[in-house]
Amino acid sequence: MENVIVNKVAESALTSLDLEEYFPKGEMDVFDMKDYLFMELILKEKDFRAALSTLDWEQYRDKNVAITCSVDAIIPMWAYMLVATNLQPVAKAVVFGDKKTLLNTLFIKNLSTINGEDYTDKRVVVKGCGDQPIPETAYVEITKKLRPYVKSIMYGEPCSTVPIFKRK
Repeated sequence: MENVIVNKVAESALTSLDLEEYFPKGEMDVFDMKDYLFMELILKEKDFRAALSTLDWEQYRDKNVAITCSVDAIIPMWAYMLVATNLQPVAKAVVFGDKKTLLNTLFIKNLSTINGEDYTDKRVVVKGCGDQPIPETAYVEITKKLRPYVKSIMYGEPCSTVPIFKRK
């Protein structure tokens, strides 16, 4: 009798889902309102509008941009709207928040392209290791998206998984 090596992982009925495939593409940048405040405390409307009118918005061309204020200051809502108005025609994406918020928002947008019904009655392994740092938001989002359809969700690699959900 011959010793035959059988790859049980390859023969299993597991569907592997690699979240790295949905990692946001493109450069990410932050527009910090702090740089336009008087003494990093106060927004003076006339000075702010003048600064924005002379800013080279092309530096944000095709970038994903987060609008934030990294100091404790009171920023009127219209100021964020004014920045968004200038960024929208050149930037790939514009969100309010820091770089982490930007990454999470873009990740959720990318994951929204997944049709949960494509995974109906499948045993899905959400890949856990990779080259890109996948935020927790993505794991929560994919779990919410798949749970109504799948037979089970596991985390990790097909050869070593952690059970997350199993339909009864």
